[in-house]
Amino acid sequence: MKDNSGGIRVLQTATFATWLDGLRDPIAQARIALRIRRVELGNLGDWKQLDGRVFELRIHHGPGYRLYFAWHGAQLVLLLAGGDKSSQRRDLAAARVLLHRIGDLT
Repeated sequence: MKDNSGGIRVLQTATFATWLDGLRDPIAQARIALRIRRVELGNLGDWKQLDGRVFELRIHHGPGYRLYFAWHGAQLVLLLAGGDKSSQRRDLAAARVLLHRIGDLT
């Protein structure tokens, strides 16, 4: 369990930001923005660890949006990539590649 007492800093990769900006559903964009804000406040909601260092936030709207992220310490979340249930395998692979390229963040 992460210590959320001081809030969580959320950073986005360019890949994630491009995906989010490209969504055609303004309600989905708003829900995702709200979810990111909730994460900053320490409320991750529906999430799970997928493997090693990659996790997903699930958003139950439309096609079932997924936000792939990694923790860095207890207070930083790095949003790697986004997608929906239909592109989950491809999106997860992209998130793993991004995390590998970024490395340790130190």
